[in-house]
Amino acid sequence: MKKILSLLGVAILGGAITLGGYKMLFNENAVVERSISQPIKTVTASYNPVLNKVNETSGSVDLTVAAENTVHAVVHVKNTAIRTQVNPMDIFFGNGNGARKFEQVGTGSGVIISQDGYIVTNNHVIDGASEIEITLNNRQKYEAKLVGTDKENDIALLKIDADFDLPYIPFANSDNIKIGEWVLAVGNPYNLTSTVTAGIVSAKGRDLEGNSSIDSFIQTDAAVNPGNSGGALVNTRGELVGINTAITSKTGSFIGYSFAVPSNIAKKVIDDLLEFGSVQEAILGINIDQSEEDIDGVKIAGVSNDGGAEKGGLKSGDVIKKVNDVKISKFSELRGQLTAKRPGDLVNITVDRDGSELIKSVKLSKKDAYVSRKLGVVLKDISKKEMKKFDISGGARIVTNQNKNLIYYGVKEGYIITEINKKPILNASEAVKEIDATFGAGAPIYLEVINLDGVKERYAFR
Repeated sequence: MKKILSLLGVAILGGAITLGGYKMLFNENAVVERSISQPIKTVTASYNPVLNKVNETSGSVDLTVAAENTVHAVVHVKNTAIRTQVNPMDIFFGNGNGARKFEQVGTGSGVIISQDGYIVTNNHVIDGASEIEITLNNRQKYEAKLVGTDKENDIALLKIDADFDLPYIPFANSDNIKIGEWVLAVGNPYNLTSTVTAGIVSAKGRDLEGNSSIDSFIQTDAAVNPGNSGGALVNTRGELVGINTAITSKTGSFIGYSFAVPSNIAKKVIDDLLEFGSVQEAILGINIDQSEEDIDGVKIAGVSNDGGAEKGGLKSGDVIKKVNDVKISKFSELRGQLTAKRPGDLVNITVDRDGSELIKSVKLSKKDAYVSRKLGVVLKDISKKEMKKFDISGGARIVTNQNKNLIYYGVKEGYIITEINKKPILNASEAVKEIDATFGAGAPIYLEVINLDGVKERYAFR
């Protein structure tokens, strides 16, 4: 026991001596320091986004206003067409006439553009329809009348009669939208009514490979699926900037890209259909040099005699850089600007001529020559004098003929086509549309023409 107490006393005495020595040697307070890793050094790149401004901008975008202002002005379009199906067994065994009629139903979207019931949609939504039914967002249904169509720009104009003022979407200037700007796609995909999707403008003046119709689409990443065709593409103010028309997809469903006809083109087509019954196409009167693909602009290969370009001072070799204040980088952008204009309009064309920038005022001409690649002919409108001479209401003169069948049967340049498939033809544009829509792939074509002696002739061939 005495030994244990002795060891304990020695331990206490040693601790006291150690503590006293520490106090004498280290008279300052102790500090505990946390070990932290040094921050990684950063190098400023040539591109330095201002993140604060980006966050402020994205946070300030309110898409609810645009959605509320547009969702009631986008309608569901139901297209009912009567089709004929041939049963080869009936023909073989003689059990019937070999054909039966059935209804085919298609759906899409449309945009109300006036209080009195005018609706714009895509031509392919109502093509071949025998009956068109419009369903409003409040479920009310109306039968629609087809006012006019433009297959080339894929636009159709419908009209319904309602007993109240309809909500509508005003047009915006599609030239003013910018890449990166927020847009909404409003439509009825897969029969889901009143669907709104959001995205940004991905590109402008987009031409789709292999597309022979509209060549100046607005490209967006807003989700567009089957049924959205003919619906609205609107900006954050709820103004119409485009008509949703197409997607590129291997599956048939949206994979990230959608395309819309710019509102400036749609509005011009609608105005022409209401005023003239057909689209008035405006041209500069030039041929394009497409051999130089890397050029920034559109190079002129030649100008037409007495055309607007020649009278305005444009020359072969000029590179078109702007139409009015809109920059032109490629042909599709030039075509889009001209499609939104009318014959007789004055436009300022900025060109690069041998390194010098010049501005020329050009009066646009009316397109009067139309090419049918299927039939291999170039057609022009006939004059009022010719209408009176032959007592016809319209027609299309053959100015170039490269079709072997027509040449074989003796149809010559100068002949006037008056009917195609027993349908009267009013002008060259209408004739080409009818030919290209019905002829080819074994389908026959019936032509009524007036020959050089003023005598009517009829031909039928495949």
